[in-house]
Amino acid sequence: MRNIKIFLIIFITLILTGSEYALPRFALRMGASCADCHVNPTGGAMRNRGGWHYGLRVLPLVSPYQRDQNLPMDDYIGKNIQFGFDYRTQYLYSQQFGKTTFQKMQGSVYLNAKILDSIDVCADYDFVNANWEGFAIAHILPNYSYIKAGTFVPDYGVLIDDHTAYTRGGDLGYLFTTGTRQGLIYDPRYNITGVEVGANISDFGLLTASVGSPVSLSFTDPTYTASIHFNPVIANKVAVMFGGSYTNFKGPLIYTQVPSEHKVNMYGGFLGFGVDGFTLIGEYDIAKDYILTGTNSSAQMVEASYVLLKGLEADLRYDRFDPNTSASYDEVSRLVVGFSFYPYSFIEIIPEYRFQFHAMPPGQTAPKEDSALLQFHFYY
Repeated sequence: MRNIKIFLIIFITLILTGSEYALPRFALRMGASCADCHVNPTGGAMRNRGGWHYGLRVLPLVSPYQRDQNLPMDDYIGKNIQFGFDYRTQYLYSQQFGKTTFQKMQGSVYLNAKILDSIDVCADYDFVNANWEGFAIAHILPNYSYIKAGTFVPDYGVLIDDHTAYTRGGDLGYLFTTGTRQGLIYDPRYNITGVEVGANISDFGLLTASVGSPVSLSFTDPTYTASIHFNPVIANKVAVMFGGSYTNFKGPLIYTQVPSEHKVNMYGGFLGFGVDGFTLIGEYDIAKDYILTGTNSSAQMVEASYVLLKGLEADLRYDRFDPNTSASYDEVSRLVVGFSFYPYSFIEIIPEYRFQFHAMPPGQTAPKEDSALLQFHFYY
């Protein structure tokens, strides 16, 4: 209960002080859903025509369309083959190691073949992380609901584009030398091979349920995931999103001490709103028997964003992970302050500073683990 109160206090504080970071902020800002900009109804990876045009004309400070409305530019090869990509690299300073380094973050190439108006076959490969997805989506159920089959990321929580958020995959042990997992299972390498069914609820909700076996982990027991999203627009001015997720998985997990035969139950909720150029999103999750059997872990995230001017956004995010909610002095948290700058179509530059905090017993000094980065993102 104390963790939930802290989460709500921070959430309200951010409402009063401003700023977010995740891609769902675009949907809130436009009063749209993930499916309005992505081929995958649950978001991420391959952009559809709406998402492509958003990156070409709406986001950037300068667009070639401002000079030439008839610019011969397209994301299609022929009539029914669409392509895209995401490439990220960054210059990182680590206070803990006292040095700077260049990092390659993502090198994904996407292809989508529209077999019929209701059927898409998607594939993507990330050359940096040696990770891939491939699935077919058939919108053959009532109300344009769908069946998805193949290898994909299960629909859980808020899908943001920063895997270091503790509600996604955390730090993966790259920045810090703790040797323990700091975050949930949804790192860039996590996907499942299975089936997902999505039911559209009127025009403002989506219910999904999936079953499949994780590709990157050494077990074959299925993972079950369900999620519900609502995204109504109030009085044509305020866009709202809220919902919840549940997943059940079994088997050895990276950086955890859960025995392979033990099941982990994880559930959480999320909410957010967008008005004018301001958006705010929060998520809170509980994982039972995740790090240790007989314990609960919690992960929280609050993100805010404000459009300062066309092509420039101020971002603020707070993350917190507690591996054992019954223990003291084991929580880690982070405050991320930065900007998202879109100088030209399909280019994003992100300067960021990350303040890292550890709950320490009286008399002990917390390690110095702040970091700063300058990230370059090229997409299409």
